[in-house]
Amino acid sequence: MAANKSKKSKSATVEDKNQKRIAENRRARRNYEIIDTLECGIALQGSEVKSLRAGKVSLDEAYGRILNKEVWLIGCDIAEYSHANVMNHEPRRPRKLLLHRREIHKFASKATERGLTLVPLKMYFKSGKAKILMGVGRGRKLFDKREKLKKETLKRDMERAVRRR
Repeated sequence: MAANKSKKSKSATVEDKNQKRIAENRRARRNYEIIDTLECGIALQGSEVKSLRAGKVSLDEAYGRILNKEVWLIGCDIAEYSHANVMNHEPRRPRKLLLHRREIHKFASKATERGLTLVPLKMYFKSGKAKILMGVGRGRKLFDKREKLKKETLKRDMERAVRRR
């Protein structure tokens, strides 16, 4: 029995101990077929980091954009920090994503193709630094979403039937 537990994949286990998840964009996996992912750093102000530690962030309407050979996160809402007075940040300002030039060329240039979008999947702290997992995704149509839901329910029913035996 102990041998079965050790064979679990990393995705089935708890997240890395150095990571603390801040926010996740669940709608992105439903609305987009994610083709590729990449972990990016993000340039933040001090009050933004304090708000992130408090968990006051929303990735629902956020997306990535390439401007002047740099990648920017647009539409991410980080709420104002309540204890920062004059030096507070603007909640929905564009934030620069920190990528190497070759990563921008390889990864983000895929987003310039027709029908592909840079979508933030989740935001987390890794070794004390704020990171964001970006994905290149193709938008799903309504029938694609229904088809995916049918496959998931069929798979779940099959797993239940196998467990009962």
